[in-house]
Amino acid sequence: MSFINYLINYPGFRTNRKIVVFESDDWGSIRMPSREIYDRCLRSGYPVHLNPYERYDSLASEDDLELFFGLLGLFTDSQGNNPVITANCVVANPDFEKIKNADFNEYHFESIVETFKKYPKHSKCFDLWKDGYSSKVFFPQFHAREHLNVSKFMQALSTKNMDAHFAFNSNMPGSISRDSKIKGNLYVEATHYKSDRDKTNKLNIYLEGLDLFEKLFGYKSKSIVPTNYIWSPDYFESISKKGVEFIQGTVKYREPNVKKDIYHKRFMGQKNAYNQIDLLRNCTFEPTTSGPDSLKNCLSDIDIAFRMKKPAIICTHRINYVGYISQTNRDKNLKTLNYLIKAILKKWPETEFMNSVTLGELIKNENSNTSF
Repeated sequence: MSFINYLINYPGFRTNRKIVVFESDDWGSIRMPSREIYDRCLRSGYPVHLNPYERYDSLASEDDLELFFGLLGLFTDSQGNNPVITANCVVANPDFEKIKNADFNEYHFESIVETFKKYPKHSKCFDLWKDGYSSKVFFPQFHAREHLNVSKFMQALSTKNMDAHFAFNSNMPGSISRDSKIKGNLYVEATHYKSDRDKTNKLNIYLEGLDLFEKLFGYKSKSIVPTNYIWSPDYFESISKKGVEFIQGTVKYREPNVKKDIYHKRFMGQKNAYNQIDLLRNCTFEPTTSGPDSLKNCLSDIDIAFRMKKPAIICTHRINYVGYISQTNRDKNLKTLNYLIKAILKKWPETEFMNSVTLGELIKNENSNTSF
């Protein structure tokens, strides 16, 4: 593993500064609506207990956000900055009532603000998001309009797919299969397509989502990360016109293809034809899905990044910090995050916490001095 980490950190932008960025996906997505729905899934034969995202992931409640932001506010770096979460948000979810009233022939969505109003411990969540932004511990960026493959879900509903209708009637955006060999939600890959027409539709949804993001937050999202790292290089020009300058993600993204999907490699500071800069996730902190070694492994990832004169960009999904389904999941992981931040500041006291856009601007401004 360490050899691979050295390898992915070899090319691209370098810096002597000890920069730490936390990138966290899925904020705003419904995923599992409640503990009651989770139990209903189990009773109906859906093995939701076998997939962490079905077992733990959900809309972060007011309590979740207050505890999370409170922890981040306890720490400051060498420049006086708190750790800041680049929170990659979906800005909408399915409007189940309108879809049903249209007899499953039309798709309708609602903004995340409307979704929050429908949940018992979430009515103030969007205001808390804005408070987190003002306090510089929570920096919303764009992930997707909704974390759902709309065409695939609607096709399943229109053909009376039993699993899709069970999910729909439970207000879940998509469903898992009763077959335990099929892992995860079958409908979460929002940007996956199987035809040229669907490819265009997925781009239009994405662009509409970027516009809704700006309307909700009052600023353009300068960075994005595609859901499930699935993306077409043909989309870059269109999102560039919407103000997107930086592309988050892992060492590869997957381009859908009729015959066989194509994988595109990336490196830190790589620039495409539209001058958009790649930001590479080279560290992982996912205690819910990776288990007890996540702290040790993340510190090792950071050490390698710094040895290779790279910023440490830590991938850490929302699932780790929500307790709406399981408070134990949230509380345990917040303690581990506390240990992680303490360990970072102790080992590298010159650490600088940044959000993804601040790092992207730094790379852009220092590009002439970058060593590739």
